[in-house]
Amino acid sequence: MNRKGNVYVSRLLPHPVMEKLKEICDFEVNAEPRPATREELLRGVRGRDAVLCLLNDRIDAEVFDAAGPQCRLFANYGVGYNNIDVPEARKRGVWVTNTPDVLNDATADMAWALLFAAARRVAEGDRLMRSGTFSWQPEFMLGADITGRTLGVVGAGRIGRNFALKSRGFGMKVLYSGRRPSPEFEAETGGRFAALDELLRDSDFVSIHVPLTPETHHLIGERELGLMKPSAILINTSRGPVVDEKALARALEARTIRGAGLDVFENEPNPEPGLKALDNVVMTPHIGSATVETRTNMGLVVVRNIAAALEGREPPNLVRG
Repeated sequence: MNRKGNVYVSRLLPHPVMEKLKEICDFEVNAEPRPATREELLRGVRGRDAVLCLLNDRIDAEVFDAAGPQCRLFANYGVGYNNIDVPEARKRGVWVTNTPDVLNDATADMAWALLFAAARRVAEGDRLMRSGTFSWQPEFMLGADITGRTLGVVGAGRIGRNFALKSRGFGMKVLYSGRRPSPEFEAETGGRFAALDELLRDSDFVSIHVPLTPETHHLIGERELGLMKPSAILINTSRGPVVDEKALARALEARTIRGAGLDVFENEPNPEPGLKALDNVVMTPHIGSATVETRTNMGLVVVRNIAAALEGREPPNLVRG
């Protein structure tokens, strides 16, 4: 394939992805082990034909202005695209793409990892072992059963459906909520549609799988946490601001709910300070899609989108929402 354009890449991606990118275009990459600063981003996008951006790059009118009218595409490395002003892009005739499907399994697996870790106090037990204070007794480190319990899935999209499907091996009853009932979700998982309040009241585990939109910002707040069972555990691998983190910290401290497993946070990379002191929350640094295979496949999807745009073709993963 002949090189057809010049691209700005806001973070260094896995080696196979960068090698594939070399085959289709010239590019400049932010090779620093941190996100590009605002100034670096504005300077980097200037005069490009396409931009490969990440979730921590805020893409708005200022960035579109800096890129210029010849820029055809902003290709997001991730399934979520709340970092991009999509209506503004559409108004300017700029394509926006994402990476759906390739990270469904990895993110659903991570939600299960957090669920098990929180229910069986894995991180807490690891800390105890490292401190040298392990002393077994019958009531030591008691956690929560998982098999046969009720699982609440907030969001019936690809990842939520994948997550629910994996529960079948544990004989769990599945409730799900969303904008509307999903026959596909029900056929695959055996789940039952429920209003969010009912799901929160009846579930032993609640896992969030919704995009961040104005409607889902603080979807789970003080009122919603108060509806959950005192024995319930909340899992979030979607986007941090879907949960009111301050309210969650208060609920965990007061034991309004049993625990939480969080891979995403409102102000990444810094969680709500109150969470750090609590032993009933497991926190990971936004690694839901962080497997070698998944992060590479995400990048290859991005490269395909860029290749199409540079050739004047509509990219295969065009965001239409």
